Amino acid sequence: MTSASRAGRAGSGFISRDNDDPTAESTFLFMEAAGIRRQDTVMWNVVPGWNGIRKITRQELAEGAAEVRNLIALLPSVEVVVLVGRKAAKAEPLLAGTGLAIFRSLHNSPLVRASKPADWAKISEAWAEAARALSPTPRR
Repeated sequence: MTSASRAGRAGSGFISRDNDDPTAESTFLFMEAAGIRRQDTVMWNVVPGWNGIRKITRQELAEGAAEVRNLIALLPSVEVVVLVGRKAAKAEPLLAGTGLAIFRSLHNSPLVRASKPADWAKISEAWAEAARALSPTPRR
């Protein structure tokens, strides 16, 4: 697969490593570098319904984060969760006691890349650490 981004193009509005935007491209590249196979992943946004702007309300975040445990219950084979960004990290307490290996990463958006280049470089290692936590034979 080639990169998912072309200058000046927007994404689909859904979280996907195949969108035509810089965040999707970096998602694809970080997962590839970490050795995280597409068929071993499920991606979701802690705020599942986008309100059309970058600012997410507290209520939207709280409601989205509260659904994380419901989602995990539907995914019995999940072993590892990577919380990507500060907003996603707010769901971590809701995953306590699930037995999941939880990892945190900076968000992989162009804004983070531009504002925190030294930290941006650490995203790859955070995702690789999560990949190493996966069982060689996934639970089914």
